[in-house]
Amino acid sequence: MPLSETSAFLLLDVAGVACALARTSVSEVLPLPDLHAPPAGGGPLAGFLNLGGSPVPVVDLARLLGLSTNAARRDAGDAYQHILLDAPRGTGFLVDRVADLITVEDAALRPVAAERTLNGCVVAEIARDDGLVHVLGLAHLLSAEERARLSALTDAAAERLAALSAA
Repeated sequence: MPLSETSAFLLLDVAGVACALARTSVSEVLPLPDLHAPPAGGGPLAGFLNLGGSPVPVVDLARLLGLSTNAARRDAGDAYQHILLDAPRGTGFLVDRVADLITVEDAALRPVAAERTLNGCVVAEIARDDGLVHVLGLAHLLSAEERARLSALTDAAAERLAALSAA
């Protein structure tokens, strides 16, 4: 993400870690609904959101990033949790909370070299009075293999939904 691409960021709480996403990379912020969690999902897949009859995989960002979480709170469906739909509306990301929408001056943005993070998922840092905030690049959060596996699970979920509606 070129740093001049946007100056608006969503501030997130991901298992107690301050993160941010470029506002342009997110199409919608949703409260956490009930998700369908298939038995074969596992890993960072929190489940599927039924969005107008189409299954959208929801990835638990804390689990994906290997951050420790309060499992009981997550399993209970904390009222502050949100799902962020990516701009193409093909994947959702579960976060503990969307705290704010901020505008950041270019001088407060510090680029991060892609090789410093797994798959280049941290693209910049925002310098704030209370410390640095990691700016995540949605396009870099999932590896190609993870995207392929999510796609296969999404196809299977769509087939199940279609079979139910045909019955």
